[in-house]
Amino acid sequence: MSFQSSRREVFAGLALAAWTLPVIARAQGAPAPVNWAPRALTLDQARTLSAACEAIIPETDTPGAIAAGVPQFIDRTIAIWLDPPSAARLKAGIDNLDERARARGAASFSALSPDQKVALLSEVEADQRAADRQKPPVPHYWNTLKGLTTTGYFTSQAGATKAARYDPVPGAYRGCVPLKEIGRVWATT
Repeated sequence: MSFQSSRREVFAGLALAAWTLPVIARAQGAPAPVNWAPRALTLDQARTLSAACEAIIPETDTPGAIAAGVPQFIDRTIAIWLDPPSAARLKAGIDNLDERARARGAASFSALSPDQKVALLSEVEADQRAADRQKPPVPHYWNTLKGLTTTGYFTSQAGATKAARYDPVPGAYRGCVPLKEIGRVWATT
């Protein structure tokens, strides 16, 4: 074997490794990249938050929470709107999701399978219910996370126009119409 052919083999091997390593890393549950700059969260927290939001509202025939920009909405809410104790509780809760995932043998919450994420979030919801039964109720992060996820989703363009019924021009105003005549209520933005 000449030096020239072994060098070609080395470069071919490197090219193959460069192509396959990202695929192998994703298959082993490597964290998904965060394509936005968090304001209040670390990159790991942003990654976990994104995975949790997508587990709460996954992509189906309508866009999921990530496509609707829900993680960015929650990050902005933590940075600008939540009071410091609530923000700290929510950030600690996001960290708790990673701790629970590591206890299950995963690298992080985002590395869990979709079914494992749902199972873990179901446990967190059960913890929330137990905290609510205590006297006085103990504040928990789950209601905040779930509430901000649904609020962020249904106030986004994708959530308001593709997941919910949307009528941009509701028509003429007719007051005092019997509910049985119009059916359920409508909302417009």
